[in-house]
Amino acid sequence: MKRWLLLVVIALFLLSLAVGPAWWPWRLGNEVGWAIVWELRVPRATLGLLIGGVLGLSGAVLQGWLRNPLAEPGVIGVSACAGFAAVCAFYSGLAAVFSLALPLAGVAGAAIAVALLMAAVRSGAGTVSLLLMGVAINAIAAALISLVLALSPNPFAYQEISLWLAGSIVDRDLRYLAIAAPFMILGAAIVLGAGRWLDALSLGEDTARSLGADTKSLGLRLTLGVGMMVGAATSVAGIIGFVGLIAPHLIRSRVGFRPGATLVPSMLVGAALVLAADIAVRLLPTSYELQLGVVTSLVGAPFLVRAVRKARAAWLAA
Repeated sequence: MKRWLLLVVIALFLLSLAVGPAWWPWRLGNEVGWAIVWELRVPRATLGLLIGGVLGLSGAVLQGWLRNPLAEPGVIGVSACAGFAAVCAFYSGLAAVFSLALPLAGVAGAAIAVALLMAAVRSGAGTVSLLLMGVAINAIAAALISLVLALSPNPFAYQEISLWLAGSIVDRDLRYLAIAAPFMILGAAIVLGAGRWLDALSLGEDTARSLGADTKSLGLRLTLGVGMMVGAATSVAGIIGFVGLIAPHLIRSRVGFRPGATLVPSMLVGAALVLAADIAVRLLPTSYELQLGVVTSLVGAPFLVRAVRKARAAWLAA
């Protein structure tokens, strides 16, 4: 299955390089065509690949760690904190003066959320307490974002902030990729080696400890890895929801419902979902490109309703 998913991702990546106002741009000539490819399409396609991959991987990690099939990256508050920091960069005018202030602020906001979560893990908070703290961080950051929007000095700033929060990878150049990619790759490397301990946690924390798992160290490791991935993705693309929720569900039944076995397939499915959604926004007959987060939400919201109904039916049957 991994081989087929990888082939799908590669095909979508190549299609992403070809699709846009100028189809097959490398055919336009040596200078113009390759400038479009290398300066616009390659950063966009690569960011779509990485962002989708880390969101899908983060969703699989969180659902396995928290033992909750409805967990997704936004639930721990890292996305919201990164978004709030980026909004502050907009509001203060830093984003207008320094183009990279936006992604750098997003990374800093994510780091604050990760530090708070890691402090909770060090204090011995269980997965339920950690989940509740993530919800609290999310709510506070969302309230602060609303406050900043309400105080925005002009309607143009309000519109720009709102569009950024909706999620997009349009006009992201190689500098954005250079800022976000190291964090996403390092975060993925941190969590990918934890698959067997996620399998152990699926049997309960006490059982995992009896099998040799250091649940506190594991919690710190997963918090750091997920925080780095989600924070870096949010810092350059805004909030792209539901990818981390959908990706693990699409492949879980095909890997025997083992949390560790869902990690790499979820990463590939997440990459395919974001690349496909980004291609779709370029092909839709609209005056302006829809925000990427709008498309993923339109697909993900009905999926969430279906997942909730399925979980409720299973609970009633038990």
